Amino acid sequence: GEAQPARVPLQRGSAPGHPAAPDPGHRGRDGVVIIDEAHERTLHTDILFGLIKDIARFRPDLKVLVASATLDTERFSCFFDDAPVFRIPGRRFPVDIFYTKAPEADYLEACVVSVLQIHVTQPPGDCLVFLTGQEEIETCCELLQERCRRLGSKISELLVLPIYANLPSDMQAKIFSPTPPGSRKVVVATNIAETSLTIDGIIYVIDPGFCKQKSYNARTGMESLIVTPCSRASANQRAGRAGRVAAGKCFRLYTAWAFKHEMEESTVPEIQRTNLGNVVLLLKSLGINDLIHFDFMDPPPHETLVLALEQLYALGALNHLGELTKLGRRMAELPVDPMLSKMILASEQYKCSEEVLTIAAMLSVNNSIFYRPKDKVVHADNARQNFVVPGGDHMVLLNVYTQWLESGYATQWCYENFIQFRSMKRARDVREQLEGLMDRIEVEVCSSGGDIVPIRKAVTAGYFYHTARLSKGGYKTVKHQQTVYVHPNSSLFEEQPRWLIYHELVFTTKEFMRQVIEIDSSWLLEVAPHYYKNKELEDSSSKKMPRKQGKAKEELG
Repeated sequence: GEAQPARVPLQRGSAPGHPAAPDPGHRGRDGVVIIDEAHERTLHTDILFGLIKDIARFRPDLKVLVASATLDTERFSCFFDDAPVFRIPGRRFPVDIFYTKAPEADYLEACVVSVLQIHVTQPPGDCLVFLTGQEEIETCCELLQERCRRLGSKISELLVLPIYANLPSDMQAKIFSPTPPGSRKVVVATNIAETSLTIDGIIYVIDPGFCKQKSYNARTGMESLIVTPCSRASANQRAGRAGRVAAGKCFRLYTAWAFKHEMEESTVPEIQRTNLGNVVLLLKSLGINDLIHFDFMDPPPHETLVLALEQLYALGALNHLGELTKLGRRMAELPVDPMLSKMILASEQYKCSEEVLTIAAMLSVNNSIFYRPKDKVVHADNARQNFVVPGGDHMVLLNVYTQWLESGYATQWCYENFIQFRSMKRARDVREQLEGLMDRIEVEVCSSGGDIVPIRKAVTAGYFYHTARLSKGGYKTVKHQQTVYVHPNSSLFEEQPRWLIYHELVFTTKEFMRQVIEIDSSWLLEVAPHYYKNKELEDSSSKKMPRKQGKAKEELG
């Protein structure tokens, strides 16, 4: 359609939602925007594509460069109005690719065997193994170390080094140290090593062909982390890691047939498998109201978009016409999930913004606070137990941060308490950023002085969507009657309070509620009378009358 110049804010600091129009008197301001790693198709780059395409149409002086090592050039060129394609030959070395003759029954075991075979039979050069997550990586490293111990002096030294997001920084840094002469390094990594970091000296790559992917179900509002076959684009990216310093070899632990026929060409864009609350709020605040016709390279599923609109309406961020409300404008100023921003704004009313800011910052790094190394599980669990306070996991996170603050933000304190220093540092950065924004959205920062009820009410105001109630068969979500479970790591795992609010629902082995807090059902009517009715919140286990009779009475009444 016709590009509308005022749709995209070209400068920061104008009133929210009122983009500054381009200055007609300012000619000849040649600029270049470079979007790198475009093939990764993250949520933010996909929105960026749509916005940049729009700007480029009315700014002939602006050059847009979209770069990537593995890209479906045809699609991108077509999307950006038939943009020209440049192919820059890389200084890559050739990589020989080997497949297995038959599918592997146990790819973890196959990885271990392959590493040892390479170590014993191949010329010098380091090895990179791709696995799907922390647990797999730790298991693989243990197996390798165990087998090397058994082989003893029969083989030269093999340094086994893990790398995944939740590993302490000092351990992560080890993968970059040069390999001592006469030994070989094997780095066992998640797909963080596909594009995000380059490790010198890698000659051999072992690729079992799997990765963990987030998928989102709009009907249940549940995110699942699922181990799935990676795409052909990912597999090629992985293989390319072997040819950085010299000719290399990539051992794919799957058949050539599987590569051709069972793997998708490219990874499903994140925008098609995630909750879109944030995206909708962002686009609305940029003045883009017609989301159905926004120029997405791959439009998100219709029902995900509808659910996001419904949730934002329930949170009070949109009015019945789908326009941003005053609250919605303030929410859009906070670069966090809409439920989290609503919780922060509600803390103003409950006079506990000091505590809620900390909780919000801790939730934004939530699954990587506690470090639990396999060889010190008991110590780590005891340390975690020491942080437990009444009220639920949000209060535990607040307690961790407060104690760290009292220690003077000490690294040593984190080390002694099995807390990830890097995650805490990130939480502190997020907190400082949010506190800086409080002034802009005119929220006074004050403390509830040790009273935890207002804090829990503020959480409820943001997350009333995520309520579960204990019934005979365990916990069920209030709106969808879906069976869910308290995560075993939760401080409320054994307590089993009647009413809970969870931060997120994640499916791993079953539907787990992560980060739960105990609430009083009457608070739901206080914070969301438009969403919950008294009837839904009556306790089904009340002894006043038999259930069926009660039902009939409701219908007659």
